[in-house]
This record gives sequence, structure tokens and C-alpha cells, in this order.
Amino acid sequence: MSRVGAMFYSTVCYVIFSAVSLYAIGFIGGFLTPTMLDGAPGRPLGQALAIDVGLLVVFSLQHSGMARPAFKRWWTRVVPDAAERSTYVLVSSLALAALFVLWQPIGGVIWRVPPGGAWRAMIGVNLGGWGLLIYATFLIDHFDLFGLKQGWRKLTGHAYRAPQFHTPSLYRLVRHPLYIGWLTIFWAGPVMTSAHLLFAAGATVYILVAIQLEERDLVDAFGQIYVEYRETTPMLIPRLGRRRPLLPRTLGGRLGG
Repeated sequence: MSRVGAMFYSTVCYVIFSAVSLYAIGFIGGFLTPTMLDGAPGRPLGQALAIDVGLLVVFSLQHSGMARPAFKRWWTRVVPDAAERSTYVLVSSLALAALFVLWQPIGGVIWRVPPGGAWRAMIGVNLGGWGLLIYATFLIDHFDLFGLKQGWRKLTGHAYRAPQFHTPSLYRLVRHPLYIGWLTIFWAGPVMTSAHLLFAAGATVYILVAIQLEERDLVDAFGQIYVEYRETTPMLIPRLGRRRPLLPRTLGGRLGG
């Protein structure tokens, strides 16, 4: 892959990812998009459940499987190193887009926040989850996480350098603030139907499993320094009032998958 080609490819993948992410805000939150988690049911319950569960399983297997080091080692025999992360972002975006298009609402309202202050507050919490998510990606190197950094360094003729292991800001309170953002997005909605509950519960289970797989890889990559970080820093719920001691050193690599 040429230098210009790598940068163009990573940029296109990032644009597609950004468009899918914008759609996700409306799809999950329940506004402005043609398809929604909480739409009107259009299929028999059994069919809708089978489709929705299948979509969640397919996305989970793709998203987690392609992130594993063993897959990456095999995949980079086919895809150039400069395009590996962008390809992962592209395939994940397409899998998520398929979920948005094919998702089947199943009715059954668990809760519905009435219009007014409570509705605006719930929307605010949901959008706050998106803000937390985006902020967390910049803490661990947003452009590396989504493939642009690899394309840029290829374009400029520099070898790729992975970001340093460090624990800035929120990463001193919890190990996975990015996942806290996702959990807030999934659960803080003005409407919670049975389909939304299925989505939120399935995504929560996936996140809890993904954390175990991700942390196993991080221990393999960083060794004792990540073991110490894991032992002294909560996974998702911060222990406010207790400061975690500074890590003694830094190591190269991506924190957060």
C-alpha cells in the first residue's frame, strides 16, 4: 500500500466510523433516525428475538475476535500494518450499521419518561455518556485507536510508534472509563422497551466479558505494571476519596484495546 493510499484508506474508514457513530446517537437514544431500538414491532416476537440476538452475537464475535493479538498476527499477513487498525474500525462500523438496519423492535414498554424536565435530564445523561466516551478515547490516543495515526505516520515516512502506557485523568479513578460511557449510553434512555432492554443487557454482558479478554492481553503486553494497575484501580466503579499511587514507570502500547 502506498503512503497516500494508506492515509486515504484510514481517512475513509474514519469518516465511515464517524457517520455510524452519529447514527448510533439517535438509534440508541430514540430520536431523529429512521430505525430505533424502541420503534414499533414489525415481526412476530420469536422472529424478532432470533434476529436481534443473532445481530448481537455477530457483532460481539467480530468486535472482540478481531481485537485479539493472535488474530492481528494472522490478519497482518493479509492487510498491511498501516491499514490493520483502520480495517478493524471499518469492519466494526459495518457490523454496527447492519445491526442498526436489521434490528427488530419487539414492543413492551418497561419505562417511558414523560416530556418535560425529566425527559431532558435523561437525554442529558445519555449525551453525557457520549461525551465521556469521546473524552476517554482522547485520553488513550483517539487517532491511534481509530487508525488515523497509522496512516499518517505511513504518509510521512515514519515508523509507527504505539502510545505509551499511562494513566491520565479518569484512568486514575477506574481502569475502563470508556466502558462506563458505553454503559451510560445503553441504559440512560427516556424510553426502555423490551428490545432496548435486550440490547442493553446483551451489550453489558459483552462488555464484562470483553474486559476480561482485554485485560488478559494487557497483562501479556505490559506484565507486572498492568498487574499492579489492576490491583490498585477499580474496574468500573471509582473509589472516590482514595488516591491511587503513581505507577513507577511507563511502557509502550495501547491502553484500552
